[in-house]
Parts: sequence; structure tokens; C-alpha cells
Amino acid sequence: MAGRVEGKVAFVTGGASGLGEAMVRLLVAEGARVVIADLSQERGEAIAAEIGEGGKKAKFVHLDVVDEAAWDRAMDETVAWAGKLNVLVNNAGIALPGDMEMEFSLWRKMLAVNLDGTFLGTRAAIRTITRCGEVGSIINISSTQGMTAEPTTAAYSASKGGVRNLTKAAAVHCATKKLPIRVNSVYPGMCVTPLVKSYLDEHPDQLAPQIAAHPIGHLGEPDDIAYGVLYLASDESKFMLGSELVIDGGYLI
Repeated sequence: MAGRVEGKVAFVTGGASGLGEAMVRLLVAEGARVVIADLSQERGEAIAAEIGEGGKKAKFVHLDVVDEAAWDRAMDETVAWAGKLNVLVNNAGIALPGDMEMEFSLWRKMLAVNLDGTFLGTRAAIRTITRCGEVGSIINISSTQGMTAEPTTAAYSASKGGVRNLTKAAAVHCATKKLPIRVNSVYPGMCVTPLVKSYLDEHPDQLAPQIAAHPIGHLGEPDDIAYGVLYLASDESKFMLGSELVIDGGYLI
């Protein structure tokens, strides 16, 4: 049987670790050819070598998401490798604590990676998918903190809230221009990625409160988010535009 994204070409930022790695692995397993875009070259190349079938199914591209020219190069490299682009997942992001007394440099760094990077990626993908004459899906990874906030998430919540409404603006842009490109966003709750596991191992007292904040009774796993991305990448979600897919174990209830 064909996979759910058979024949599609996907590009995943932050694809060398955590949620992004889970997305890459699932998309490849379901039939897509996937570009793993990340700053971590060694890890990204290792994943591509493991699942890429000699470069046929996966390819690593070094990408700094705040570098406008790098996006142009990455898109050109993708088309040269696979002939087209169908799916972009803007997953790369950083989460650094900071309240309203935070340094402005930290604020700018968070906004640059999380919001500017998503804008540059979305714009580049719209141009590339259109140039290739393809039907496309752009999936922007926001956060539950893009819908709410805590005292130490001033910049993070602002950046992810920006991703929320940037997604809607991009969706309306594509619809108005009659472009066959859907743009939607995903809102993960806390998932046990290697980074989160390392944090909880160092701060075991935080595990119980984090679980208690998710009414479902446990934290998420990277595949929980990856399956949502797979749905939005597939033609199964062809009637979704500017939508918000919340996968948070009830955190926002």
C-alpha cells in the first residue's frame, strides 16, 4: 500500500532532533522524500544516512532559519535534488526563559528564530511550490504558549503567538492569490524529547507538576506531534486552511 504522503517532497526545519526528527522519520516512513534542515550537520547527516536509502529518500541541508539568503539556497538545493517541493514544516525554534525584565538581546534572539525564521520559510516555500506548479501544505509549529503565557515566557509566547497569526495571514494570502497551498499551525503540549528528558532528569521535582498540568495524565511523545504533522502534510487535510491543530493532552482546557 502507498503511504499517506507517497510522492510528496517535504522540507523540515529543526529536523535533526526532537520533534523535528520524529516528523522526518514518520514522513519518510509514509512515502515522502524529506529534506532535513538544521544547524546540526553531523546529526542531520547521520539521520539522512540511516533512513535515506542512499540519498533517495532523505537529504540533509545546513540551514540557519534567520538567514534570508540561506533559505533561497536551501530551496534551490531541494528542487535540484527532488525536482519539486510540496510540504514545508517550520519546526525550528528556541525556548529560553525570560520575564518582562529580560535583556532586549534575548528578546530579539527569540523573535528572530521563532517568528522571523517562520516568515522567511513560509515565504520561500510559497514561492518555490508555486514555481514548481505543485499543490502544497505549509505547517507552522507554534506552541500552547502561543495561546497563553507564564511569567517567564514573555518572548517565547510573543513569538509563538506571532506564528499563530502569521499562519492565518499566509493562509489568506494563498487563498486570495488562488494558490493551491494550505497553511496551518500546530500547538504541541510538553513532549518528552531528549532535551526535555534531560531537563526533567536534572529537575525531578518538575515532573509531577508538568504531568498535573496535562489533564490526560501524562506527557506527550514526539510521535504524537509527528502524526498531526503527517495529517496536515497529507491530502486527508485538503479542507483545512488557517486552522489550529492543538495536540496538548488537555493543557489548554
